[in-house]
Amino acid sequence: MTGRMRIRRVLEQGSVGSDVTVAGWARSVRSGKGVTFIALNDGSCLGGIQIVVGPELHNFEAVARLGTGSSLSVAGKLVESPAVGQRFELVAATVTVYQDATPDYPLQKKRHSFEYLRSIAHLRPRTNTFGALFRLRSFLSQAIHQFFGERGFLCVHTPIITGNDCEGAGELFRVTTLDPAALSRAPGGVDYSADFFGRATGLTVSGQLEGELFALAFGDIYTFGPTFRAENSNTPRHAAEFWMIEPEMAFADLAADAALAEEFFRYLCRRVLEECAEDMEFFTAHLDRGLMERIGKVAGTKFQIMEYGDAIVQLQRAKVPFVYPVKWGVDLQTEHERYLTEQVADGPLFVVNYPREIKAFYMRGNDDGRTVAAMDLLVPKVGEIIGGSQREERSDLLQCRMVEMGIPPEGLWWYLDSRRWGSCPHAGFGLGFERLIMYLTGMENIRDVIPFPRTPRHAEF
Repeated sequence: MTGRMRIRRVLEQGSVGSDVTVAGWARSVRSGKGVTFIALNDGSCLGGIQIVVGPELHNFEAVARLGTGSSLSVAGKLVESPAVGQRFELVAATVTVYQDATPDYPLQKKRHSFEYLRSIAHLRPRTNTFGALFRLRSFLSQAIHQFFGERGFLCVHTPIITGNDCEGAGELFRVTTLDPAALSRAPGGVDYSADFFGRATGLTVSGQLEGELFALAFGDIYTFGPTFRAENSNTPRHAAEFWMIEPEMAFADLAADAALAEEFFRYLCRRVLEECAEDMEFFTAHLDRGLMERIGKVAGTKFQIMEYGDAIVQLQRAKVPFVYPVKWGVDLQTEHERYLTEQVADGPLFVVNYPREIKAFYMRGNDDGRTVAAMDLLVPKVGEIIGGSQREERSDLLQCRMVEMGIPPEGLWWYLDSRRWGSCPHAGFGLGFERLIMYLTGMENIRDVIPFPRTPRHAEF
């Protein structure tokens, strides 16, 4: 549509008396005393703009009967609004109706539960909450690329279809062209030699291993893409498809890894507070009253560092009961993580140097023989939000660790090659994009921060 302006631009740059054309969807239509008011929103901002339609309009009667959700464009003149909370109104000279929504349009004025909105995920972006959320998601995606680009990191697109299970948890979605009926009847297991790739393959759980190969050629790299876990979990924190940000740095140790994670996380907190103010104020008002204060505190606070062993001591001394018992060697649960970051550190906290038995094969062994150079960043209200480590660069120790954990070295020959020729200290971390968005918005279910959630028995779109 020639000459159409986004409503956000009109509200920011428009002036009284100027002629503009906007288009969008009716959030509400109110008629009375010979005039109709339409709240029009095009997704570019939270509030939209009020359209004033007078009886002189040739199709006034049809416009006055429009239903919520109708699509239309309006050309007219901006006037100063007498109403509190809005700068302009648009007095319509012409209204073009593209489609009049029927009365059974699911998003009427009443407040809908998040559970109900998940059942109509194809329509929920038109609500205020999800409009604000997906604008923030888009902004964060661009800010992530900007952060790494400004620091000289190479963006790498790692495979979505892979032959390795980075985490070793066996939670891959299998990718095959073999007949499913034959697979179920295969005696002694499936022979993948006749499959498309000639071997068993699945959807990636992480781009880290491939990212390490590029870090050992380009120095600093990052991946930002979809990952998949075939984990039959219906918790508010788990989804089968989600996005991960995974930087890797050559010639870096655990301290450098934590420094980058802190700089990165604080950067994203500052950017959303500075440039997404309207949407952040909405989340604060409707989801979490302490949201902006908490994020502002994180953005301006130096992160603390605590040894895993010291964290265990702090938890054992706690005067509060825990559901999961605490002793050296256990993996920290969310209740433990939140106690440490909220009650002990009163702010963001890195817990470092975890027991080797509870961490992945690729993490560098420390000299004590008991721990690995691993870190988790804990933040208030959430617990762990970033996990990372210095990677094991010593070929002999890496192979021993793989054998110890039942990972056949021949299946990762290419990964081991990187330890034979030009290996060096290197480190990296992973940040789940959806968990980041949950933290920055106050949303409590991962299904509500991804456009079309994939969870057990749910893949409608």
